[in-house]
Amino acid sequence: MSRIKGKLALITGASAGIGLACARRFAADGANLVLWARRGDRMEQVAAELTKTGVRVRTAAVDVRDRAAVNRAAEALIKAGAVPDILLNNAGLAAGLAKLQDGDPDDWDRMIDTNLKGLLYVSRALLPAMVARGTGHVVNIGSTAGHQVYQMGNVYNATKFGVRALTEGMNLDVAGTKIRVSSVDPGHVETEFATVRFHGDQAKAKAVYEGFRPLAPEDVADTIGYVVNLPEHVSILDLILVPTQQRSVHLIDRTGR
Repeated sequence: MSRIKGKLALITGASAGIGLACARRFAADGANLVLWARRGDRMEQVAAELTKTGVRVRTAAVDVRDRAAVNRAAEALIKAGAVPDILLNNAGLAAGLAKLQDGDPDDWDRMIDTNLKGLLYVSRALLPAMVARGTGHVVNIGSTAGHQVYQMGNVYNATKFGVRALTEGMNLDVAGTKIRVSSVDPGHVETEFATVRFHGDQAKAKAVYEGFRPLAPEDVADTIGYVVNLPEHVSILDLILVPTQQRSVHLIDRTGR
């Protein structure tokens, strides 16, 4: 049974990876969709695919780092009476891997602006309407990097620890409503993540996943599908999922897939 059938789910960073897998999973569960991502052309392709399943799909080319663009897109939804029942704050990235003393401040800005400020901008733009209605579910994509620090992950770790804190704070701030706030924190997931981190260096990106079977985006989407499909009186605050061969951010069995 799908408890989200007919509900409206907004997904940021929906053009690839976990966001795209969640769009497909939610559509399979009968949820209507609002998909935001920077790559508008890819969004149109995704919308064409998912409308064939019988759900309604709205798309917008939105960079979550652009507060004015986020506010415009959110206001358009609210005016159209399309307040999301589910808000999936998925947009996020890692940029660079270096000791703090060697780090690139441009990489730092990119991570902070996307992972923290982007989540804040989207939540601030939509949460008041959800609070006014009194119901809804916010799911933030965190990371095992928000639980354990690893060498040269410094600023990325800091942003994901920040997501964890914001999730906990948001939960407290919506007390007295039926709004649920959850964090889903994956370990290694094979997506464009490593390619983006290493600025397109495919060899370095491939090495991240060598010798073990990482999570697939669909694994994370299945987990998020479970979280949002729970009865309204059940709330998961934080859920960590990792590949079986990954026991911590520091220990991965790389003896073979």
